[in-house]
Amino acid sequence: MLEAAIKVVRVLPLVACVCLASCASRSRGPAVPEQLGSQATVLNNPAVRSWDDDLSPPFLAELIAASDREIERSRRADDSIGPVKFLAISGGGSDGAFGAGLLVGWSKSGTRPEFKVVTGISTGALTAPFAFLGPAYDDKLRRVYTSIATRDIFFSRGLIAGIFDDAMFDTTPLRQLMETLVDEQMMKDIAREYERGRLLLIGTTNLDADRGVIWNVGLIASSGDPGALRLIHDVLMASAAIPAGFPPVMIDVEAEGRKYQEMHVDGGTKSQVFLYPASLDIGAKFVRAGVVRDRQAFIIRNARFKPDWEEVPRRTLSVARRAISALIRTQGIGDLYQIYLISRRDNVGFNLAYIPDSFTARASDHFDPEYMTKLFELGYSRAEKGYEWSKVPPGWVDKMEEEQPPFAVPHN
Repeated sequence: MLEAAIKVVRVLPLVACVCLASCASRSRGPAVPEQLGSQATVLNNPAVRSWDDDLSPPFLAELIAASDREIERSRRADDSIGPVKFLAISGGGSDGAFGAGLLVGWSKSGTRPEFKVVTGISTGALTAPFAFLGPAYDDKLRRVYTSIATRDIFFSRGLIAGIFDDAMFDTTPLRQLMETLVDEQMMKDIAREYERGRLLLIGTTNLDADRGVIWNVGLIASSGDPGALRLIHDVLMASAAIPAGFPPVMIDVEAEGRKYQEMHVDGGTKSQVFLYPASLDIGAKFVRAGVVRDRQAFIIRNARFKPDWEEVPRRTLSVARRAISALIRTQGIGDLYQIYLISRRDNVGFNLAYIPDSFTARASDHFDPEYMTKLFELGYSRAEKGYEWSKVPPGWVDKMEEEQPPFAVPHN
């Protein structure tokens, strides 16, 4: 037995060398140097995207220009400017079926508004273009979240390839699905709405820089650049690219006349849902501009709040999977608390929808059509009857109006 063990030990380095030779890591272009990170551009347009924690002046100017177009359009039509409706759609994988059903049911109720701004992360990024374009795209949205299966999203590369390649799974099926659904006509429709002053914003994570990125998809769609549609596909794929599970998306950029590549992954790496950066005080900005409007934010969380009990096997991957799941859940709750506080500061109405704890169905696969259909129908039925939006995040006890905070300076 000892001799057999020694033979195995001796052959392991050879096996490793063979695996490394046959499963060499994928190459990539040079990353953007840290000092040039804010100068790197896509489509030769600095307003196309921005860091999420520090909006660049060109990006911010483009957002303001969109609002100006909307206001000017209302003036030309001799119509009063209406309220602002935001929609933020979270990540959640196949649980995105809940948000999709809610939107379609909302259309059926006849009360679904046109949203001034739609944002999306991860599965929310895949839903966001359909939500942005409204009820006309509900049939496609229903089909995506009730008929697809795991084989329509990814397939396994195998354990060895997964370890030595850039991800465990190959998402070619998802890319093909995305190219079929988000076509030239859809891009034209997004561009049309962008020219009306509406915004479609998608979040990804620049893994090289370890920073979140917000993409102005409407500006990309209206750019007229021959690479615009491919870039939209790349952004949507990147936002849903679960690190280590799905391959990262490499995006070509330029800085100071040189070409580089950025590695982008799931926007959920930085946040599970976003409304707009905390640094953007929209209330103050529009008051100074003399524009007073009612503003309401609608947030769809494609997840439950209650933690799921599970006896975790004492194995590395099981422990890691469970810990990451817990981190994602608590991060999502923290994101909602941040959005709530920002909305209070900016006098924006807070409206939250989420999967109720009473929904106890379990999926038999990563993307199980039967499970997703049940979840879609849950969101649909609740919205069709008139969804009862939560006005505070679960667990929030609001005493801000009742008690003076301990850090307040007393009045003389």
